[in-house]
Amino acid sequence: MVIASQRSTSPIRPSIQALQPQIVQWRRSLHQKPELGFCEQLTANFVSEKLTQWGIPHQGGIAHTGIVAVIEGDRPGPVLAIRADMDALPIQEMNQVPYRSQHDGVMHACGHDGHTAIALGTAYYLQQHRQDLAGTVKLIFQPAEEGVDGGGAKPMVAAGVLDAPQVNGIIGLHLWNNLPLGTVGVRSGPLMAAVELFDCIIHGKGGHGAIPHQTVDSIVVASQVVTALQAIVARNLNPLHAGVVTVGSFHAGQAHNVIADSAAIKGTVRYFDDALDGFFQQRIEQTIAGICQSYGATYTLDYTQLYPATVNNATMADLVRAVAETVVETPAGVVPNCQTMGGEDMSFFLQQVPGCYFFLGSANPDRGLNYPHHHPRFDFDESALSMGVEIFIRCTERFMDQ
Repeated sequence: MVIASQRSTSPIRPSIQALQPQIVQWRRSLHQKPELGFCEQLTANFVSEKLTQWGIPHQGGIAHTGIVAVIEGDRPGPVLAIRADMDALPIQEMNQVPYRSQHDGVMHACGHDGHTAIALGTAYYLQQHRQDLAGTVKLIFQPAEEGVDGGGAKPMVAAGVLDAPQVNGIIGLHLWNNLPLGTVGVRSGPLMAAVELFDCIIHGKGGHGAIPHQTVDSIVVASQVVTALQAIVARNLNPLHAGVVTVGSFHAGQAHNVIADSAAIKGTVRYFDDALDGFFQQRIEQTIAGICQSYGATYTLDYTQLYPATVNNATMADLVRAVAETVVETPAGVVPNCQTMGGEDMSFFLQQVPGCYFFLGSANPDRGLNYPHHHPRFDFDESALSMGVEIFIRCTERFMDQ
């Protein structure tokens, strides 16, 4: 696709610069009415109303609240999908801004409102220029990226959103407060980690705190488990491979002088290498079983493989990198080896078709916009919104011209 009339020496073309105030307004409207995973009805209605207003055909109700819009160019060509997530988090917002959350206990604390607004801006621009489009763009508005009931990407893939027409490539972005505004993090191979969860209950024998020999102290056993789990990465994993085992929750007992009958721990596992699939689950259970046996306790363990690693196709990553180098102008520019142990169910799309997921820097410390993701004061520099649209449009142009 070549839109010669829109070419400009500016990194962001004038027509997208002019769209920036509207994109900000969409983002702030979405921010005020955040919804949890698979409950994004207001958000889906907002998206659908805009698509209908612009004459873009779309289907809703996919995986509960997901939407797929299709923009066909006037000439045949490949099919590129652009994915944006829509859900918020169970966090009480602490920001005192005019657009703060109006839903008690729910907040867009990860930037998904921005992702949806960027996708809407992209849809609007492409619809206005579809006569120059040699191919098709499929916009996927996905629910429940934050992991509710296994996440929204997997059921959307199962529903056939990558088919009819069949998608040849897919891209997506994450606004990223770990990078400054005006930078892009992109790499081929693993970008984000596989995510696994474990819930374990240690069953001991309760009793009086002054008579411990008559009990099996579940807190002592669980404490040994928490400590020993750290040795899996330190002593069982190849030091050249990355991995994390984190216990994030430990609950047991209610009184000073009562030895708890049971103790519950919850945690997460992260890794990049697919060869480690099953490794952590096996070692965690072996560790728990061995410690429980030595103390005379028993256990129950629920282990969930939530998301696989988010792995970028090399060709698609090269395409995004080449585009980013034409858009970002700060000295930091493109960060080539940006990685995180955070997880993303974009991974399910990337398992099906060649694609690239990348980070768009959105932090601005000078304005206090550098709180981390999932923080109750999280916010981002909205200048990144038009930059995201520009990158998506340029990626579309290059993908169609290949």
